[in-house]
Amino acid sequence: MNVSSLPSPYGIGVFGDETKAWIDRIAAMRFSVWQVLPFNVLNIEGSPYGSCSAFAGNPLYIDPRGLMKLGLVTKADVKECEYDGSPYTTDYDFARRTRMALLEKAFQKLTPVLKKAIATFEETHPWVSEFALYMAVKEANDETPWWTWEAELAAYEQCVRCSEPFAQRKAFWLFVQWVFFEQWEEIHTYAAKRGVRVLGDMPIYVSMDSADVWCHRDLFCIDQRTFRPDKVAGVPPDYFSADGQLWGNPLYDWKAMADRGYVWWIDRVKTALELYDSVRIDHFRAFASYWAVPATAKTAKEGEWEKGPGQALFDAIAAAFEAPPSIVAEDLGTFGEDVIALLESSGFPGMRVIQFGFDPNGDSTHLPHNYPKNTVAYVGTHDNNTLLGWLWEAREDERRFALDYCGFDGHDWGEGGYYSRSCRRIIETVWKSAADLSIISFQDMCGFGSDARMNIPGIAEKNWRFRTTLETIDAMDQDYFAHINRLFRRG
Repeated sequence: MNVSSLPSPYGIGVFGDETKAWIDRIAAMRFSVWQVLPFNVLNIEGSPYGSCSAFAGNPLYIDPRGLMKLGLVTKADVKECEYDGSPYTTDYDFARRTRMALLEKAFQKLTPVLKKAIATFEETHPWVSEFALYMAVKEANDETPWWTWEAELAAYEQCVRCSEPFAQRKAFWLFVQWVFFEQWEEIHTYAAKRGVRVLGDMPIYVSMDSADVWCHRDLFCIDQRTFRPDKVAGVPPDYFSADGQLWGNPLYDWKAMADRGYVWWIDRVKTALELYDSVRIDHFRAFASYWAVPATAKTAKEGEWEKGPGQALFDAIAAAFEAPPSIVAEDLGTFGEDVIALLESSGFPGMRVIQFGFDPNGDSTHLPHNYPKNTVAYVGTHDNNTLLGWLWEAREDERRFALDYCGFDGHDWGEGGYYSRSCRRIIETVWKSAADLSIISFQDMCGFGSDARMNIPGIAEKNWRFRTTLETIDAMDQDYFAHINRLFRRG
């Protein structure tokens, strides 16, 4: 359940009382882990996987009521942020327009005490100064990509030396990030008191137009004169796309990263584990070998595999922590022996998704009888169809195998809606697997169809918009989930 999908009066979920109520509900159902999507600043389509920063938090999650409690805005100001559209769809344009206007008002009323707190936050989070300056300069350049700016601004080192004109706007963006982290810390602490750990998500790559690439060009495979990449990230053809997926992100210069002791990655993991209790690293297989696509290619088919940093990166990360960092490896998709070896050497749990296992002619690793203990087992991820949607759209032989495998012996698999016995047999099959952790999406808890799915990989538009209401949350069969969590020793 992503934060954006939670109920609120503001067109998008926020770090407010509704989020605490959500935590109360799942704790009552004996769930002990809540997984969220990345908290990164969203791109224009609302995706958290194309952010302008690997570190900064999404300001749209800031609760307007929290700014009022600080005495920075009025009740009338907060009222202007209320949304009168559909409660079932996130309106990113509305949320972006109203939230940023409110934050501008709040910034004008900062007290000396709050300014001191923000200064302390900046001192203890070095990345935030880089991000705030990037946002300030980007505003001054009409939001154009950093490599199109004047030479003295496009080169971060030179920009720092002439940054005085941007000081006021930099201070605004420092304030925004301070508010984000303060509000989330309150929610995170509340979750801990209710016995709920937060599993976060980290995109492996960053956007070309990002504070990270602007400030650390030498850590990425880009031409240091033209500031343009020769090769970009993607994945070869797979389950989700016949042409593969051409992401377009710049690739890491792993030699440069190693020469600097992987400090950038260490800082990134530390920031993630400040936000979350555990973090899933998306596209983990690229640490073993990654798909490099010529920047001029039209599809990802034209790429080739190149060697990643391997265990050396995770040895450096582990050495920076007193206790082993809690990391989940997203090891889905195409992978070979090098990925298997890296998973084994790292000790991180991988992932299994039961929807991927229902091949009537195979013995897939995604079938629960093949799950190792050190695994996170999913009914479906944010990239999958909903469970009911999958059943409706599957081939007859796939559907029949799935239902037989999970012990559903009836013919009315599509009936029952919220109380669909067929979906529940599949859920219970995941729950009674040997996997240490099992996860279900909110949509599958409610028995929703494919119109409620969160994302369709490879499609840029109209994703990430699913949203729900308090009434829908209250209507869930809480007794059922409390029962299976107790029965299968999940909570």
